[in-house]
Amino acid sequence: MLLLPLFQSYLRLEKSLSSKTVAAYLSDIKIFANFLSPNEEKKINEEALKNASLLDFQKFSQYLYQENTKTTTQARAVSSLKAFYRFLQYEKIIENNPTELLEAPKIGRTLPEVLSVQEIESILAAIDLSSKEGHRNKAMIEVMYGCGLRVSELINLKLSQLFFNENFIKIIGKGDKERLVPIGTIAQNAVLHYIEGFRNKLKFKKGMEDILFLNRRGSKLTREMIFIMVKELAQLAGIEKSISPHTFRHSFATHLIEGGADLRAVQEMLGHTSITTTEIYTHLDTDYIRSAIAQFHPRYGGDSLFIY
Repeated sequence: MLLLPLFQSYLRLEKSLSSKTVAAYLSDIKIFANFLSPNEEKKINEEALKNASLLDFQKFSQYLYQENTKTTTQARAVSSLKAFYRFLQYEKIIENNPTELLEAPKIGRTLPEVLSVQEIESILAAIDLSSKEGHRNKAMIEVMYGCGLRVSELINLKLSQLFFNENFIKIIGKGDKERLVPIGTIAQNAVLHYIEGFRNKLKFKKGMEDILFLNRRGSKLTREMIFIMVKELAQLAGIEKSISPHTFRHSFATHLIEGGADLRAVQEMLGHTSITTTEIYTHLDTDYIRSAIAQFHPRYGGDSLFIY
């Protein structure tokens, strides 16, 4: 099992990180691996990585400090390691996360790339509904945006998890935690159209009978396939933002918060363990804040706001 390629795919598809950031994370992991098990070829000793302890991380942090590594680089290394070992635990490659007690420096958090409602509509309009996969792709976009799903949750969604009579779907999220997420009629209709027009005509591979979204061979879709689809649709729609399947999850949360949704409710729908993770969506950009003031404040009379 090649851990770093798996982690690289996770960072791109699940976390929507830029290629530069992904490269930095992988570099940090490689440096740590060489620290654990030095060798001239700098080959990755995966067993050493999987068996690393908190003491190893503390020694590594001390090593970076003694090498006069920049504070920001040390902070990023800690973040890289914590992300890597959370991923290993999530994928059940390791049982316990040895970085849980590793203190990470508090650094600023930025709002991820978000699509406007108009941009999402443009992406949906770019789907070729005359193709065999058209209605499937539309249904997937509607569910990702309408329910705020992670791409891994989307590709593992089952028919038995759809409760359209109650307007809910059941999601198995990180750590096998279950949550109920509301699903609107637009997304429901897109899913039903896909099932009737495409899915019901497929010959299913063994074990795929309950999986909702399938390829033309009756097999489960991969994260990479969803990533490619989203990139192609964004290009067809003329959207220049760097987006991924996770962008629809960010857009779902941001639009809810901007519309006045309760933060606690958004936390539940996203499946965040801590509300501090959800709070990132409250850090709206200055243009949105300015427009809100201009629309609702009775004494805001121009383009500039002066505070004395």
